[in-house]
Amino acid sequence: MTRLAGKTALITGAARGIGLAFARAYVAEGARVAIADIDIERAHASAAEIGDAAIAVKMDLSDQSSIEAAVAETVGALGKIDILINNAAIFTAAPIVDITRADYERVFQINVAGALFTLQAVAKHMIARGQGGRIINMASQAGRRGEALVGVYCASKAAIISLTQSAGLNLIEHGINVNSIAPGVVDGEHWDGVDAFFAKYENKAPGQKKREVGEAVPFGRMGTAEDLTGMAIFLASAEAEYIVAQTYNVDGGNWMS
Repeated sequence: MTRLAGKTALITGAARGIGLAFARAYVAEGARVAIADIDIERAHASAAEIGDAAIAVKMDLSDQSSIEAAVAETVGALGKIDILINNAAIFTAAPIVDITRADYERVFQINVAGALFTLQAVAKHMIARGQGGRIINMASQAGRRGEALVGVYCASKAAIISLTQSAGLNLIEHGINVNSIAPGVVDGEHWDGVDAFFAKYENKAPGQKKREVGEAVPFGRMGTAEDLTGMAIFLASAEAEYIVAQTYNVDGGNWMS
């Protein structure tokens, strides 16, 4: 029996990478999904690849009206939202003395404000509907500790862990469970960009940082998007009903908390 049969999910940043892996896994478990992304053409392609259980929705996390429109469109198309995965995020890196206000504001606008106000919009729908729901935020091992060149991104993911705790405590009275997942180093397009930052600031050859962090994972390799889908399914399922305001590491043993 599929664990998410009859459920609907809105997944941000789902046109590619981890978000797309979540969408595929949820559909395989019986859910219908809205693939929300600022790149609507790729979102449509990804939804078409998945099939009739997926739709594409344009969402710009820096624009409140876009967030509200995407939530309304999802409800209109799928009838309800049972599950939200706040997956979309951007990365930056620089020494502390080189961080610009514009870079800081851009990262926090997407990674923190975008997640907060998407969570808020979906929570309002869930409260009005009166049948609870599940909200899963994507944190990171970077939110568990500081990193010398990653101050802004680390701070944004620490904020997600804190937001998960506060929202979880506030929304559980409505039957809405809020939890988050903290991945470690996950291979894919995202990490190719991360590697380029380290090549610049640590004088490393392209691909060198990526190889080094993969070798340092206790499990023996970098993670894949598919390594995260089990936790995303579990937190959305009936099995996780008594779990509130927690952040789960799925990182091959990189961080223990």
